[in-house]
Amino acid sequence: MKKHTNGRCTLVGAGPGDPELLTLKAVKAIASATVILVDDLVNDAVLEHAASNARIVHVGKRGGCKSTPQAFIDKLMITAVQEGEHVVRLKGGDPFIFGRGGEEVEHLRQAGIDVTVVNGITSGLAGMSSLGAPLTHREHAHGVVLLTGHAQPGDSGTDWAQLAATAHQAKLTLVIYMGVSSLERISQGLLSGLPAHTPVAVVQNASLPTQRQALTTLGDLLNTMQREGMKSPSIIVVGDVVQGARAWRQATPVTLPLRSA
Repeated sequence: MKKHTNGRCTLVGAGPGDPELLTLKAVKAIASATVILVDDLVNDAVLEHAASNARIVHVGKRGGCKSTPQAFIDKLMITAVQEGEHVVRLKGGDPFIFGRGGEEVEHLRQAGIDVTVVNGITSGLAGMSSLGAPLTHREHAHGVVLLTGHAQPGDSGTDWAQLAATAHQAKLTLVIYMGVSSLERISQGLLSGLPAHTPVAVVQNASLPTQRQALTTLGDLLNTMQREGMKSPSIIVVGDVVQGARAWRQATPVTLPLRSA
C-alpha cells in the first residue's frame, strides 16, 4: 500500500499522571505535533508542552464510562496523517501496556502509515515505586506479570486460580490493571492458589497529588477496598515484594489503613 510521506504519527506514553515523569522524547514529540489526540487519563499539565497552534482533540477512554469508539479514533488518526499533519496519539501510561497501542499501530500500517512509539512509565511501576517497593526482587520475586482484570465480551478472561498457582510456584509479582469492577472474582480465583496472607498493595491515581494507597493481604482485599472506598483507576499488586513498602516495614499489619501520598 502507498505510504503517506507528508504526515506522520507518533504514539506517545504520557506516563502515570505526574507530568514530571514524561520522557524528553515525549516532550519533543508533543511540542512538534500539529494534532494531538488525548486519552481521558492524561494529565492536562502534559499539554503545556504542546504548540500554541496545535489542534487538541480529547478522545476519552475510561473503563466503566462512555468512551470514544476505537474505530473513530483510528479514522481520525489516518485522516489527519493523510492531510499532512503530525499526529500525536497521547496515552496515559505506556501505549503498549493496555493502551491499545498495538491495535492502533496495526490500523495505521494497514493504511500505509509508519508509526513511531515513545514509551511512557506505566502506572503499575509508578505506583509501587511511590510506596518505596520494587516489582522484582532476587529473593521474593523472580518476575512480574502485568494483567488486565477486564475481560472482553464473550471471553472468560484470565484463569486466576491457575495463574495464582503459577505465581506461587515461580515467585511472581502480579500487577492487575482495571481489576476493581471484577475484584470479587479475581480475589476468589487468586485465593485458590495463593495463601490468604499474601501481601497486596492497591494504588489509586498513581503518581498524582490525589494518589491514595492501601496495604492489605489477599484474604482481606475485598474488605479493604470496600472500607477504604478505593475506586478506579487503581492498580492492584499481589506478591511478597509489597512487604518492601515503607508503610509495611513500619508496622506488622494484617490490614493497614489507607494512606495518602
